[in-house]
Amino acid sequence: MCFYDNLGDHVCHGTSRRNCKVALDQRYILSLIRGNEPKLWAFEIDALQASEIFHAWAQLPISRTEYTVKQTALQRINFPSARPLPGVPELLADLKAAGIYIALATSSHTINYKLKTTHLGSVFSYFPSRNRILGDDPRIPKGRGKPAPDIYLLALETINAELREKGEKEITPEECLVFEDSVPGVEAGRRAGMRAIWCPHPELLNIYRGREPEVLAGVTNISNNNQLEVDEISDETGKLQRKKGQPGIIGDGWAELLYTLVNFPHDKYGIEVQ
Repeated sequence: MCFYDNLGDHVCHGTSRRNCKVALDQRYILSLIRGNEPKLWAFEIDALQASEIFHAWAQLPISRTEYTVKQTALQRINFPSARPLPGVPELLADLKAAGIYIALATSSHTINYKLKTTHLGSVFSYFPSRNRILGDDPRIPKGRGKPAPDIYLLALETINAELREKGEKEITPEECLVFEDSVPGVEAGRRAGMRAIWCPHPELLNIYRGREPEVLAGVTNISNNNQLEVDEISDETGKLQRKKGQPGIIGDGWAELLYTLVNFPHDKYGIEVQ
């Protein structure tokens, strides 16, 4: 199963079964005032909270209301021309050809999602409507956006609900591979107990240069993730294995950095393309 979240969102793929849930998430850059170009790639939070953080950090000479108006105007101008990352359309086509289940898990709220995707119908047609999870989905509890694992677990549940209807075996988180461009998104995937591919914007990668292993393990601690709830789970013998909701461990091999999704190595992840 594959999760894809690359609008700026990415993908998740089942390594032991031919099932994949793709969560295509979107990240965008805010460029406002005096040529200043602050980057919020490190944050995967709701729009209001992001606006408050940015406004406090930038110390803009305008009110928060005026900033929001300018930001919204720029989004309406630029989002309709957004393009998928290189290699994404081909990857989605390959996943479909391989019989992989795919789904979308994006932090974008409905309005911005439509702005960014309406002109990309051929790309988003790969995602069944029931398997598209947006940031304002009421099933996601307030305050449980990325880096919390909820959006990926919900996306997985939409696939499993379909499998139950068919009388087929459900997919486990360990059988999923998440494709992410953001740091909180990678952490969310790792906390969901899934494997992850990190394909970041070059400037974001520069910011985290030297800390790549932390990002891949989901342990950058950029958003009070120590406050996220975790539940202990055990195997069939009762032996404690890991904590549900816990990030990975540096060097555990469950995440990989890719600089591009062009010519994605399907075989490495158990995807058999016909």
